[in-house]
Amino acid sequence: MKFVTYINDGESGVGVLNAAETSVIPAAELGLEAKTMNELIDELRGGLPTVPAGVKELALSDIKLDAAIPEPKQDIICLGLNYRDHAEEATRADAVFDVQRGDAVYFAKRLQRAVAPGGIIDGHFDICDSLDYEVELGVVIGKDAKNVKAADAAEYIFGYTIINDVSARNLQTRHKQWYFGKSLDDFTPIGPCIVSAEKLGAMPELDIRCYVNGELRQNSNTRMMIFDIPYIIEELSAGMTLKAGTVIATGTPSGVALGMEPSVREYLKSGDVIRCEIEGIGVLENAIG
Repeated sequence: MKFVTYINDGESGVGVLNAAETSVIPAAELGLEAKTMNELIDELRGGLPTVPAGVKELALSDIKLDAAIPEPKQDIICLGLNYRDHAEEATRADAVFDVQRGDAVYFAKRLQRAVAPGGIIDGHFDICDSLDYEVELGVVIGKDAKNVKAADAAEYIFGYTIINDVSARNLQTRHKQWYFGKSLDDFTPIGPCIVSAEKLGAMPELDIRCYVNGELRQNSNTRMMIFDIPYIIEELSAGMTLKAGTVIATGTPSGVALGMEPSVREYLKSGDVIRCEIEGIGVLENAIG
């Protein structure tokens, strides 16, 4: 099941895609009261809605998809350097942190509002001279998780989405941390949907790619993550409650601009189009303003 946030006649709503993925079934048609994705997650409480026969549908051509979860309740929890090949390219580029360690690296990414599919990303070129892309698998928690064991992690996953972890590398380097350089307004496109966990499982092995202006830059599979999703949920929930609606960005594979040789390094510029793809979820495409 694919959940979406959409805008119809200026009004925001949530629903699910039909089987053909040509239209949206509004939440009200499913017997739900939710108006936002956060409300939908809370209302479902880890379950899935039933789609009755003869429900009203809204053609995708008549509406606009918004970010899958436009305003998460809290900052996104991110994993740094969670693909071995990306850790190696970051080390070569002399990035902020020493990656010769055995534990996961976590940090937060603030966002005011996520950018929708097709939306414009403000490059903040007045303060950023090295704008970068990072396609990531996003995990959305479906119910409050505390002291969850890896074997039980699937019960707490609402679903999966695509995140572009846009990054200002000069700010990241200057301030010796990742928070500021990854948290500027518009630096978090999310979408186009959230695919329910029952469809993909707790340890999905999905092809993950990123293109810039049609050029393939990142090409990997989520099975290449160093720390898998059940591990992440167990480790984090041992010390903090992961509230329903929490979003976790699980890291990016190699191929970012930072990892290129300096002589051929191509950071993003105004007008560039970034296309993020994850198998089974869809496409998240945005342009730089």
